[in-house]
Amino acid sequence: MELKKRLFNFARKLSSDSKNNRERQPNHISMKKSHLAALAVILSLTACAQKADFFKPYQATDLRLPSVPLVVSDPYFSIWSPYDQLTDGTTRHWTDDEKSIEGLLRVDGTTYRWMGAERQVMESIVPMADEEAWRGQFTRETPKGNWIAPEFDDSQWQTRQAAFGSPDLSFVRTRWSDTNSDIYVRRTIELTADDLKGDIWLVFSHDDTFAIWFNGENIYDTGNVEIWREGVKLQLTEAQKRSLHVGKNVIAAHCHNTTGGAYLDFGLFRNIGLDTRAIQTASQKSVDVLATSSYYTFACGPVELDVVFTAPMLIDDYDLLSSPANYISYQVRSTDGKEHNTQLLISTTPQLALNKMAQPTVSETVSKGSVKYVKAGTIEQPILAKTGDGICIDWGYLYIPDYNGSVCLGTEQDVKQAFLSSGSLPESQEKVMSRMPSQMPALAYLHDFGSVSKASSHMLIGYDEIWDIQYMYKNYKAYWAHDGNVSIFDMMERLEREYASIMERCQALDRQIYDDGLASGGVQYAEILSGSYRHVIAAHKLFKDDEGNLLFFSKENNSNGCVNTVDLTYPEAPLFLCYNPELQKAMMTSIFDYSLSGRWTKPFAAHDLGTYPKANGQVYGGDMPLEEAGNMLTLAAMLCMLDGNTQYVDKYWEIITTWANYLVENGQDPANQLCTDDFAGHWAHNTNLSVKAIMGVTGYAIMAQMKGLDKVAEEYMGIAKKMGAIWENNAREGDHYRLAFDRSDTWSQKYNMIWDKLWDTGIFPNDAMEREVKYYLTKQNKYGLPLDCRKDYTKSDWIMWTAGMASDMSQFGKFVAPLYTYINETPSRVPISDWSDTKTARMVGFKARSVIGGYWMRVLVDKLVPQAESAKKSKK
Repeated sequence: MELKKRLFNFARKLSSDSKNNRERQPNHISMKKSHLAALAVILSLTACAQKADFFKPYQATDLRLPSVPLVVSDPYFSIWSPYDQLTDGTTRHWTDDEKSIEGLLRVDGTTYRWMGAERQVMESIVPMADEEAWRGQFTRETPKGNWIAPEFDDSQWQTRQAAFGSPDLSFVRTRWSDTNSDIYVRRTIELTADDLKGDIWLVFSHDDTFAIWFNGENIYDTGNVEIWREGVKLQLTEAQKRSLHVGKNVIAAHCHNTTGGAYLDFGLFRNIGLDTRAIQTASQKSVDVLATSSYYTFACGPVELDVVFTAPMLIDDYDLLSSPANYISYQVRSTDGKEHNTQLLISTTPQLALNKMAQPTVSETVSKGSVKYVKAGTIEQPILAKTGDGICIDWGYLYIPDYNGSVCLGTEQDVKQAFLSSGSLPESQEKVMSRMPSQMPALAYLHDFGSVSKASSHMLIGYDEIWDIQYMYKNYKAYWAHDGNVSIFDMMERLEREYASIMERCQALDRQIYDDGLASGGVQYAEILSGSYRHVIAAHKLFKDDEGNLLFFSKENNSNGCVNTVDLTYPEAPLFLCYNPELQKAMMTSIFDYSLSGRWTKPFAAHDLGTYPKANGQVYGGDMPLEEAGNMLTLAAMLCMLDGNTQYVDKYWEIITTWANYLVENGQDPANQLCTDDFAGHWAHNTNLSVKAIMGVTGYAIMAQMKGLDKVAEEYMGIAKKMGAIWENNAREGDHYRLAFDRSDTWSQKYNMIWDKLWDTGIFPNDAMEREVKYYLTKQNKYGLPLDCRKDYTKSDWIMWTAGMASDMSQFGKFVAPLYTYINETPSRVPISDWSDTKTARMVGFKARSVIGGYWMRVLVDKLVPQAESAKKSKK
């Protein structure tokens, strides 16, 4: 009866909140699918209440994101600026691969760069392997003596052709791919006096650690940073140039491969591109990042330029959430009251459609009705052929339409020259085939404002992946394509036609995300959530399978590339539980179906469904039994409570029961199992893993009660409470609870306990949650709360889950402030790394992962926890 009463009160609270939120908010937790349709109308009506200014952010933001989202759609079409100033360097993919988009504004004949860095057109002095099969001496053994010196005797070394590396990589002619191995290369070159004139650039590709010397002088060294980088361009300083001379020179290089692919190639180049010294750099006045849009303002002489990058990722509109295209809106404003002759240019190259720069490309001009497009992609088109983590797409096509302007396909020099001299574009070429990077054309978009004091418009940029994902050995298109019935041209036409209404709805969502954060945690929390929304959504692919199931698969970015990993689905859940639980189901349905199909037969949930973009079954080498079973049962229970029924889980009930029994049998005192907190090594008797298991059993009892299985519910709730009491007694160590039951003087974050607060189930007695939270505040460092006592590093998603257990906003803010400082000050310029050092703010690993959807946990708490409880705890 006690459980029935709690469930009744919980459902009544949700129903009341839904009614109240409909009256005062454009977005809210809904209990029924019909609420999603109503949500779209509410968002639209709220936004239309006053005329929108698409160039003014709802709120200015002070948070300096380590990388700003510009054009983001999914794990492949994802372009960011990892700089304070948009002109500090080239725009990049989250992998750090260069994906250059350049922006120029011409005002009364003077041109200003406002986005990106100059794209060089390189001519080889000493070619790389894509241009010439150059030969060098190499050894795999550590050399004796001063092997980098020009006079070193390398006659006993082997002579082979470059590049050196894994045989499946471009232009590899000498195989070298062993795990934890080294290669030492010496390349003898001849240079003339003309070769040494002007600027010289060292260009190199390496995987992993790398160092290079000219005639014994060190030029570049990655240190111990293990990273794959391709086509890195380094302009030599005058001192570095002096290490080269007319005649014979020796370039020596060392590369170490830790694991996976290996690669080494290098050369010398000069930039023969147009002299762009006349292009001035615009002065960036502001950058503000909200949920769907990044707002920039620049001073360009007597004109200010506003630019807004918008991903129309409306969480209630699946066509737009999965949209293959983004808006770039732009506005010019005179600052002296006069009219000025103004033109805007945005250009890129086929680089956006490549995994490796050396891949041959085809670019062309195509028309659809009255709309002209420039289009680019690889010649090979290896659709869904590559799986893995740090890779970029090399199938499908980039599209830029001429809506509101004109487009052109031409050489970089011709496009720039025409724009600099007359604010125009040259005559467009129909088709360009490029076999090497130096031959790639520019894809350019121009808007000629004419003489104006104020004017605005927008452009579209999109990517059609053709086939987006493979699920159980069948290829699927993204949701927006509706099984091929909607083309990229159709989708762009809709985006253009509905620009104003979509932008208004985006601004309404921006307000909702900001205001929810503000209400739950203050300005800093609101800015963190605003800067994280696109980051989370863009790490997924949305589609439907043949059974009509909505599926929303994450990619495990920068942590192994797995697809639909359950221990990403779990930490990111708060965002989707807050705003669209159907998307949470879309991450879980396939895991349930994997077991239901008989392909996964173990008594706990699978870890993943494959390696992105192929979701054909688990590939992860080690199971996480308690982790994944607990994750799935807890989330399933939460979804049933939000729905007010168990329809979602009914057909999986036998599987769920098996998983629940596994938790009962193994969760009280876990054996030496893998779990998501094992960064410092996995320990048996993990107390937080035990909490997860106990809450999974609790969730099963709740679902059983909702199904009318009263005896089952009573039995399992009794088991959960008994497990919770044993846990509290065995884990207790004075003013806190241990990391492992058998390890004294230890502590760890018990973020899994948050469900006991959300559900008001009272599983853990003696004020365990309150005691833990108070203890955590004594353990914080400048940049956050460590994950546990073993290391200084943390997981920021778990910090925010832990912070969700705070008794009031004041206590919650004490956890938010260090996280805000970390994001604001980290020197690791990547899309927010969720695994970082709490003393140095440096990234330890992981970036661009969806897990930071966990930042919304406090919003979820405030939406679900009865206000009476919050008031009671605030008074304590």
